[in-house]
Amino acid sequence: MRRAALLICASVALAAGAWSPSAVAQEAPDGSPRVIVAKVDGSIDRTVAGFLLDRIAEAERTSATLVIQLDSAGTLDQDAVALARRVHETETPVIVWVGPAPAKARGAALLFLYASSLPVVAPGAGVGPLQPLDLVDARAAAAPGAASVRELAAGWAAERGRPEVGFPTGPVPAEDAIDLGVATFAAPSLPALLDEADGRTVETAAGPLGLSTRVAREEGEETVEVRFTDLGPVARVLHAMASPSAIYLLLVLGLASLAFELTQPGFGFAGFGGLALVALAVYGLTVVPFSSLGLAVLLTGVGLMTLDVLLRRLGALTAAGLAALVAGSLLTFRGVSPLIDVSPWLVGSLAVASLIYYGFALTVGLQSRDRIVSTQRGLVGLVGETRGELKPEGPVFVKGALWRGRSADGPIPAGTKVRVRGVDGLILRVEPEGEAGA
Repeated sequence: MRRAALLICASVALAAGAWSPSAVAQEAPDGSPRVIVAKVDGSIDRTVAGFLLDRIAEAERTSATLVIQLDSAGTLDQDAVALARRVHETETPVIVWVGPAPAKARGAALLFLYASSLPVVAPGAGVGPLQPLDLVDARAAAAPGAASVRELAAGWAAERGRPEVGFPTGPVPAEDAIDLGVATFAAPSLPALLDEADGRTVETAAGPLGLSTRVAREEGEETVEVRFTDLGPVARVLHAMASPSAIYLLLVLGLASLAFELTQPGFGFAGFGGLALVALAVYGLTVVPFSSLGLAVLLTGVGLMTLDVLLRRLGALTAAGLAALVAGSLLTFRGVSPLIDVSPWLVGSLAVASLIYYGFALTVGLQSRDRIVSTQRGLVGLVGETRGELKPEGPVFVKGALWRGRSADGPIPAGTKVRVRGVDGLILRVEPEGEAGA
């Protein structure tokens, strides 16, 4: 009986220790505390949202403290409230740090501060406003109203031990964010943040938990495992494509490359490069909402200018195409927030470049190629001389000029008399003169 009583007392003591905040600092499987730093930079699109959810799941799975290094103006066609709720419901401590300067937290990114266990800002960072949560206006309008979001955020902050919080109506510096209760303290760098947070007790969905985040600097100090995570190379490219300006630029450049290939006898590097650029732009269009009418007008403008090039002229089609290009550029992403909308300066610059490219460069180049081909066709039947070995292509001197020739059957040594038998694009098809005479 005495041994049973001791076992019961020991079990009660262990249980009490397990619920003590000082005894539940997050630890890695080897016993050392673990911190995962997740960098969230730019608009929170599909790629970044998936990355963030994976890091939250990893932190819960490994019992680690999650630090979200934040610099964002909000979500991009993602459910901002659902993401912030996931941050709030995480059973491990979540520290949201807006830094380093001049980082910003607006919209959904600001909502993460209210939902976190410990919100921190860097001096020089900007915080606020809360609306719009999403950078796509149509999506933001469909989200809960501003009053409902503020009420929800205030409730989350109260559950995390911050009953009095304010909501900035515009960008405010770190000091004002602390005064409003949006942030707990300021930290200029990540090491300073980990030092200041160490030893604090924060509220989580699983109850109060103690933080052990200080990186050891002296011999004998407890080691903290800090792992930095960021988007991978492929995900980083996809994230970069989720921007109206990037999509617009890739689309215009890709179509210009394909238009160039239409003026050439074959399909080469420019064509494959154009297809790659257009493919990246198409992916971006699956992430960022756009106007179908605006995109159709833009494509029509490029098509009209390309048609005028193929007709070897600079006329009304080029003028109409240029006007349609500008109109489509302004309409395609007209529903997004001004923070990420296509700059009018970019539209104007590409319009001028398109006029020069389609109206002059391609047209003049195509006319020059036609003159060269006509001249080459006039060389058919004439006799020339190879100025280098043809295997199967090489230099051929015909009628006072050097041309690129191609052997019709096997190599031809240098200095051989050859007769022009045809023209393949910009290349003369030749045969040795002896064979031609036979």
